Amino acid sequence: MSRDYVEEVEGMYRIKGSRVSLDSIVYAYWNGQTAESIGQSFPTLVLEQIYGAITYYLANRGMIDTYLERRRNEYEAKRQASRDQDPMFYKKWADTRRKIEPTSR
Repeated sequence: MSRDYVEEVEGMYRIKGSRVSLDSIVYAYWNGQTAESIGQSFPTLVLEQIYGAITYYLANRGMIDTYLERRRNEYEAKRQASRDQDPMFYKKWADTRRKIEPTSR
């Protein structure tokens, strides 16, 4: 009996029946988290969905890796466009962060 755990919605992969992105599960998996620990971060998912998502990723690794790279590039392009639009804001933000972060000794 085959079960579908992942669906594509508007160009994004999600865990079927949820709003959780496959991206989130894959990144947690890449970081060495177990399905059980991933489940603690996403309590709306059952363990079967998490294992199903990981299995889907492993069965479609090339396609999903390409998808994730494209999404990462889109994010970086939007991030850079935002920085280019208001560079003074980001300079002030960086200066403030440096002031409040503890210094390493």
